[in-house]
Amino acid sequence: MLIEKVKTLKTISSSLLSISLETRNNALIAIEENLLKNIPFILEENKKDLDDAKDISNSLYKRLILTQDKIKEIVDGIKSVRSLKDPLGNIQMERELDKGLVLTRFSVPIGVIGVIFESRPDALVQISSLFVKSGNCGILKGGKEALHTNRALFSIIKDSLNSVDITLGKSLELAESREDIKELLKLDDYIDLMIPRGGNSLVQYIKENTKIPVMGHTDGICHLFMDKDGDIEMGLKLTRDSKCQYPAVCNAIETLLVDKHIAKEFLPKVKTVLEKEGVELRGCSKTLEVININSATEEDWDTEYNDYILSIKVVENLDEAMQHINSHGSGHTDCIVTKNMDNWNRFLMNVDSASVYLNASTRFADGNRYGFGAEVGISTNKIHSRGPVGLEGLTIYKYKLVGNGDIVADYAEGKKKFTHKDIL
Repeated sequence: MLIEKVKTLKTISSSLLSISLETRNNALIAIEENLLKNIPFILEENKKDLDDAKDISNSLYKRLILTQDKIKEIVDGIKSVRSLKDPLGNIQMERELDKGLVLTRFSVPIGVIGVIFESRPDALVQISSLFVKSGNCGILKGGKEALHTNRALFSIIKDSLNSVDITLGKSLELAESREDIKELLKLDDYIDLMIPRGGNSLVQYIKENTKIPVMGHTDGICHLFMDKDGDIEMGLKLTRDSKCQYPAVCNAIETLLVDKHIAKEFLPKVKTVLEKEGVELRGCSKTLEVININSATEEDWDTEYNDYILSIKVVENLDEAMQHINSHGSGHTDCIVTKNMDNWNRFLMNVDSASVYLNASTRFADGNRYGFGAEVGISTNKIHSRGPVGLEGLTIYKYKLVGNGDIVADYAEGKKKFTHKDIL
């Protein structure tokens, strides 16, 4: 039963911290080698899923496809994780409370983490490698569309871990059915964190049906603001990349905000560039005065299209742009195109998002692009981790206090005084 698997994960989770970095990295090497050795088997199982795929969107179907080159890219991702420094045991604070009484805070794994993710089988490998490196136990639930592929990948990962360390081999489990999700969400005594990696409906369902802390994001409503002091050609390039490079992801922009002072110059050029890419444009009344496109509704400002659709709003100034972003955005990623450093600093400090960019595409909001090796997901929560979540986001900390018979009574009675001297 699933509950017994999760109980086992909870039991062994405390022992993973003592597994050396060398052993964890050797386990990742074993996964890399065995994935490459089993490419024909993986592709054979993936074909079963592709043949069975029905009633799913084109974007989900594309995410489901594995090729030999894609598997090699996945292996490269594991290598990137392996090359990162050890996230465990890092001293974050060291303070002398009194002579011979030292308090230290250091990084440790979170414990048992449940991850529910949709369609993409490569996510299973990314998440597994991050868990191995960070010393966490994991229960993984992929989308039903990738059932055969996920089984194949997980069996290879499990065998690889067992070949290096039996405890590591017990640290990951796979859930498969929809009923498993319902059961997982009830196991707050054993699971320390849930990470949903999928669409808004999945995230909302999980948040509404569990007592387990949830880390993730709902919508990915990202914005690009074209400031009146921005470079027009740069703005066009960044708008195109942020919308068109891959629209079916959470870090693609859904709304373009344009300062009214440059609307007549910028908007016709945006229309030309984006319509060549097949983007449907929807604009506010002020936008429609400049270019002939579809009319946007209030609902558009709160919609994550994940498609070749972009809403456009002309704003009075920077203040209105920031107000719009904070009212309608999802706290994910937002960009300003400007040469005005005062405007940039105000945008940076006042836009309430996990990632805030100056003159750069929002598509950079990704764990791999941030140098995290891979990501387990993106968090818009204001908890211990925010934005793309890599190794560091999968750790928490604990305190250790080393003394020599020290007692609080001595301080309460004034016999001793704290020094509170920071060593680190």
